[in-house]
Amino acid sequence: MDEPLAVFVGIDVSKDRLDVHLRPSGEAFFVSRDGKGLDELVARLAALPVALVVLEATGGFEVTVAAALAGAGLPLCVVNPRQIRDFARATGRLAKTDALDAEAIALFAERIRPEVRSLPGPEIAHFAELVARRRQIVEMIGMEANRRRRAADKRLAKKLDRHIAFLAKELAELDRDIGDGIKGSPVWREKEALLKSVPGIGDVTARTLIAEIPELGSIGRQQLAALVGVAPINRDSGLMRGRRTIAGGRTAVRNVLYMAALVAIRHNPIFKRFYDRLTERGRPKKVAIVAVMRKLLTVLNAILRDQKPWQQNA
Repeated sequence: MDEPLAVFVGIDVSKDRLDVHLRPSGEAFFVSRDGKGLDELVARLAALPVALVVLEATGGFEVTVAAALAGAGLPLCVVNPRQIRDFARATGRLAKTDALDAEAIALFAERIRPEVRSLPGPEIAHFAELVARRRQIVEMIGMEANRRRRAADKRLAKKLDRHIAFLAKELAELDRDIGDGIKGSPVWREKEALLKSVPGIGDVTARTLIAEIPELGSIGRQQLAALVGVAPINRDSGLMRGRRTIAGGRTAVRNVLYMAALVAIRHNPIFKRFYDRLTERGRPKKVAIVAVMRKLLTVLNAILRDQKPWQQNA
C-alpha cells in the first residue's frame, strides 16, 4: 500500500482570517482568526500527513496562530516575509491576494523546505494550555459584555465593567506570555539561527532579543541604540562638560547584550580588535564595552535586515 503524499501547508495571516493552501493537492480554504477558526484549522491539519506548515512573521497576528499549531504538535516554521517575496518574484508570481500569498507560501514550504526543529513534549503542552486559556478568556469577555448590555441596574453595570476590564488585562498579559514563549521557541528558528550565527550570541541572548525587541532588523542603528538604551546621552550641566552616559531603554536587552559583548571581546577577533583599539586610546574599559554593545547591536540589526548570517570577514 502506497504511503500518502507529504502535505506542505502555507498560511497567509491577516487580522480576521487565515487563508490556507495545501501542496501538492492545491486544496485551499480559509478560517476565521479566532478560537473557533483555530480549532477548525488544527483539526483539519491534524488529519493530514503534514510535513511542514509555514507562516510569515508579519504584524504580530501570526503569534497566536503559531502557538496553536505548535501546541498541536504540528511541524511549524515562521519565516521572514522578505524570503517569501523574493521566492515569489523568482517564480514569476507577481499578483498578490491573500489566497495567492498562501499558495506562494505553500510552494515555498514544498520547494525550499526550511529546517524545522520539533518542540519537546512539555513545550507543546504549555502552548496548548496557553491557547486554550486565551480562548476561555475571550469567551468570558464576550459573555460579560452581553450581560453588560442587558444590565439595567447601574451598580451591577459598574461591577460588570470592572470584571470586563480585569479580563481584558488578563488577556493582554496572556498574549504577552504567548508571544514571548512562541518567539523564544524553535518554531521561530530562522531569526534565532541568524542571530546565533554571530560569535558571542547564545540561546538566552537570541531569545531575549526576539521577544523584547521585535523592531530589530527594521529600524536604523541610531534609533535602535536609543531604544535599547546604549546611545550616549549628553550630561552637560554647570562645570560638567563632555561627559556622556547611557540610560533608559529596555533593561532586559541591555543586560544580555552586556554579557554577549564580554563573550564577543574574548572569542570574536573583530570585536576584540575593536575593544583593544578603544582601550589603547585611553577609553575606560566600561566605555569600551558599551561601544562593543552598540557595534554588536548594529551588526545584529544588519543581519536580520539583510537576512544574511554572520561572516568573519564582514
